[in-house]
Amino acid sequence: MPEITFLGHSCFLIEEAETRLLIDPFLTGNPKAARGAGDVDPTHILLTHGHADHLGDTVAIAKRTGAPVVAIVELANEISGELGDDHQVLDPNIGGTVRFDWGWVKLTPAWHTAVTPSGTPHTPAGLLINIGGRTIYHLGDTALFSDLQLVARRGDKVDVALVCIGGHYTMDRYDAVTAVEFVQPRKVIPCHYDTFPPIETDAQAFKSDAEGQTDAEVVVLQPGQSHTP
Repeated sequence: MPEITFLGHSCFLIEEAETRLLIDPFLTGNPKAARGAGDVDPTHILLTHGHADHLGDTVAIAKRTGAPVVAIVELANEISGELGDDHQVLDPNIGGTVRFDWGWVKLTPAWHTAVTPSGTPHTPAGLLINIGGRTIYHLGDTALFSDLQLVARRGDKVDVALVCIGGHYTMDRYDAVTAVEFVQPRKVIPCHYDTFPPIETDAQAFKSDAEGQTDAEVVVLQPGQSHTP
């Protein structure tokens, strides 16, 4: 059964047996980061998009650990150019699934914008992850949109949804409640809030609203805390 550790902002570490999935490793420069870039040892790096607060330390960590990177095709091409041809960078597009011996990752739509710090435009994504008999859905940086309902109807019940709630750059905690209604997960872990003043919000109020209006249990993690679904 996977263990999910919140490392701050939108960064999570998902561990199952010998597999360690690192999502959106914005650690250097992140005032809420629970670990430094040199303190993580992922077997795989998964990206929702390439804004600086998500791409973060990807290249440095990948070079140090040799971890393959999964990112949408245009972002993957930029990363591959930095890492070199010998480093595995997997480049699905929206709707594409990458399979591993531990499970799979599927890219889903997310309503947002994205250009890397180097200037590469690309489409943001959510990450639907199947590992250790659990399906974990990182919604990425997204606004509320009705097609989030389609994930719940796909056939794989979402065990844990990692949901942005900070507002300003993504949906806020009120829209996030509706997103939870759409996705219908068993559990929710909020993210992308309180890192900077524009995205400060009340995670406990979100928990109260979401648990009052949906069947999901909301688990509010402080950076560095873990949860096993």
